[in-house]
Amino acid sequence: MAHRGLTARLALASASRPWLTVGLWVVVFLVGGFLASGIGDVVDTEFKQYVETDSDRALDLVDEHLGGDEQSPSAIIVVRSGNLTADDDEFRAVVEDLEARLSALPEVEQVMSAYSSGDQSLVSSDGDATILPVFIGGDDPDSDVEAVIDTARAPAEAYPGFEVATTGEQSINFAFNETAAHDLERAELFGIPAALVILILVFGALVAAGIPIILGVLAIVVAIGVSAVVGQFLDLSVFLINFVTTIGLAVGIDYSLLIIQRFREERSNGLEKIDAIGAAGATASRAIMFSGMAVVIALAGMLIVPNNIFRSLSAGAIFVVIAAVLVGLTLLPAILAILGDRINAPRLGFLRRRTSGRPAGRFWQRMISVVMAHPVVSVVASTALLAGLSIPYFTIELGFNGVSTLPAHTEAARGFAMLEEEFSGGRVSPAEIVVEADDVHAPQVAAAIEELSRLLADDEVFGAPTIEASPGGELALISTPVRGDPQGDLAEDAIDRLRGDHIPSAFAGVNANVFVGGDSAESIDGVAILLDYTPIVLGFVLALSFLILLVVFRSIVVPAKAIVMNLLSVGASYGLLVLVFQHGVLNEVFGFRQVDIIEAWVPLFLFATLFGLSMDYHVFLLSRIRERFDQTGDNAESVVHGVRSTAGIITGAALIMVAVFGGFASGEMVMLQQMGFGLAVAILLDATIVRIVLVPASMQLLGRWNWYLPSWLEWLPDVSVEGARPRQATQATEA
Repeated sequence: MAHRGLTARLALASASRPWLTVGLWVVVFLVGGFLASGIGDVVDTEFKQYVETDSDRALDLVDEHLGGDEQSPSAIIVVRSGNLTADDDEFRAVVEDLEARLSALPEVEQVMSAYSSGDQSLVSSDGDATILPVFIGGDDPDSDVEAVIDTARAPAEAYPGFEVATTGEQSINFAFNETAAHDLERAELFGIPAALVILILVFGALVAAGIPIILGVLAIVVAIGVSAVVGQFLDLSVFLINFVTTIGLAVGIDYSLLIIQRFREERSNGLEKIDAIGAAGATASRAIMFSGMAVVIALAGMLIVPNNIFRSLSAGAIFVVIAAVLVGLTLLPAILAILGDRINAPRLGFLRRRTSGRPAGRFWQRMISVVMAHPVVSVVASTALLAGLSIPYFTIELGFNGVSTLPAHTEAARGFAMLEEEFSGGRVSPAEIVVEADDVHAPQVAAAIEELSRLLADDEVFGAPTIEASPGGELALISTPVRGDPQGDLAEDAIDRLRGDHIPSAFAGVNANVFVGGDSAESIDGVAILLDYTPIVLGFVLALSFLILLVVFRSIVVPAKAIVMNLLSVGASYGLLVLVFQHGVLNEVFGFRQVDIIEAWVPLFLFATLFGLSMDYHVFLLSRIRERFDQTGDNAESVVHGVRSTAGIITGAALIMVAVFGGFASGEMVMLQQMGFGLAVAILLDATIVRIVLVPASMQLLGRWNWYLPSWLEWLPDVSVEGARPRQATQATEA
């Protein structure tokens, strides 16, 4: 039997040489695994912008004229006693012992204490606590700071009554890395078993349920291996690993699920094994190829944003989607050729009747009948519900979650809390005000610097400033601690006040350039850049998604409706995200922390990701409807057939995605909780309200106008996603 189309030919070619195909993929897996083992060496938690901002200019000037900010320690050890002060000999003995232990570490370049340096600012005002700034100069920041943390714990164990904790820039980065890795393990432990259970319920067979998970893991390993190679040339964020795993499990399992289910359906319709593989290749495989293209296009929109987090997440996700599509197009047909009907073994008797591979289902038939009988009510009610859920989005506050959002049990969070109580958390990342002038010692410039220092001293959020001038006098650096988490509202409001009030007041009429740097300033500038690039990303994703659906379905109505419906589901997920995390509605029920801000990258990231993923269901559903419409010309019957035959499988696929994303939402990092929750909620809304209610109701209202293509667009190529379905299969289904 001949099958037209690239995907059908790939499926049949792979199925005709199944062991060769499997062998080649085993080699790819081993190479990918070897490369993936080096991913830890090319990722980090550092946030990097590729557009120069005010804070970037400040950092560059400091590097140029002062050789970098050498006053910022890599780690800060906080030592506190409940009943002793720094004047007591026992307190001093503990601190000096700790200083000696740290100084002996080969990674440590310098350790300062109040006793060795004579700097009494290292002792708290009531004398019960002190800090030891530690400067680390090793090549492996995570390992180096871990050695410092482990060494700092020793005095706490040896001397009862003392609290010792490590915080500071590298310690905080280490905590984020460690927590992200822990959340990844937790997500896998939750998501994979949950996905397996859902697959068993969908297929009613253990082999059929296990294969999609294996193939999803294969796609993840290959994608991480490719990312490790790319990381040799580009800056990659550590969160790439979490995101690749999330998307890889979701799309890898979903794509395999759709193909396997279509193969089983065609076998139940009477096709021989090789013909069933060809039929699945011509239909389901073709659908995942086009839906994969839509996902890649949506994810590519994030490459436009000029920072390493978006580009890392985008690149990693694109790699894993491409890998999942290639696995589905080639490896899965080979496995189906080897297993044949053994894909259904061992069958679970209590699920046998529900999972025979046939598309019909009484529940979905009744639901579709109600929706199609009342299309106006269905469209209005579902649209109103989704629009109503999106309302809280208009109160969103964007920012970056910092050390205060780390789990309280982490070393960095404990140390930061102690530092904030006894000193100022601003010591971790002070505000750095850079003054550039012909001569910063000139009377007018010097007077402005003095006036700014006075204004800072009068502002209770800022600590005592220190001033350092470059050797040539071209630059002055005013460094001042800022209370609170550098990414918190208190610190960021202080930076806004500094830029908007204090600096203009002090430097009015002075011939000097003033820039503000530091973590808080970088966060503010980062949010501003995201807001600037958001319209560009939205336009890119919407335009290309419209074009691909226009070409695939040869209709201007289909892509227009798809965009509106996807925007509704994304907007609803935004609203629920703000409602739960920012306003604290039901956050404790889900086990989430209430925070003042939504992570700045999450909304734009959710838009690109969800717009891509929702296309999976839209393409798969509409391909079945269009396939039937081309056979019968009956719009209403085609909609009923398409929704009925895909509702169960789309719901199962959506539940798998929800389980995977929910695994990440169950972690401890707030930003990953927000990401996982937003993805899970949007997919659930999209697969139920949108696909089961809004799509069939709107298609019933529009009738044949669903497939309207203006005559001036007839030149578009005919690349219909439904492909060429074998006539025997059509006749068997009708019979």
